[in-house]
Amino acid sequence: MAVGWAREGAVQEQIDATIDDGVELARSRLPKGESLAYCEECEQEIPLARREAVPGVRLCVRCQQDLENGQQKAFTFNRQGSKGSQMK
Repeated sequence: MAVGWAREGAVQEQIDATIDDGVELARSRLPKGESLAYCEECEQEIPLARREAVPGVRLCVRCQQDLENGQQKAFTFNRQGSKGSQMK
């Protein structure tokens, strides 16, 4: 498939790299180690069921939700660039 100035297979390599970045980011966010009995943020007890279900948990459900709601997208890099930058 001809895609302008890109060499054969370059588009698929970009797609694969984006997926690999996403998987690496998700894995880095997984908790590791021993679960805490009390939340790092609010110091409320973390229920035993949560500690057993999520290995390495450090936050209670409420604090975890607050953290996730406050997080922004980790990367917004456009690997393809704009059409305008390719025209120059």
